[in-house]
Amino acid sequence: MPLPERVGQDLTAAMKAQDAARVSTLRMAKAALKNREIEKREPLDEAEATRVLQGLVKQREDAAQQFDQAGRPELAQKERAEIEVLRVYLPQEASADEVDAAVARAVEETGAASAKDMGKAMKAALAILQAEGKAVDGKKVNEAVRKRLGA
Repeated sequence: MPLPERVGQDLTAAMKAQDAARVSTLRMAKAALKNREIEKREPLDEAEATRVLQGLVKQREDAAQQFDQAGRPELAQKERAEIEVLRVYLPQEASADEVDAAVARAVEETGAASAKDMGKAMKAALAILQAEGKAVDGKKVNEAVRKRLGA
């Protein structure tokens, strides 16, 4: 079942269960998916829908960090609860070993040897991880590539 459809069905179930926190998070996710679909002027494929939800998780993580710094733990906790609802729809996060293996393979395939080749290696590593169906933060891949290339 396509991701936007799953979100819609789960939203209906959450409404019936009167789970207010889940309803608000799923409504926000459904709206973001619909807005992206309108921007593209065509239905979203699974990869695009996943990227939209990953963006929402990233926004929530940044907001939670800001609320922690501002001394607002209750708001930070609300953001983290929304992250947990959204993570259900995302692919499994790649482990550090998987990231290292993908980076090693990408460096070998692209022939990257110095910091100048970081972009090529990053792009290849992200493509490898995506092909394996793993979600990964670009920062983690960037750090692994820097470490591998000695940059």
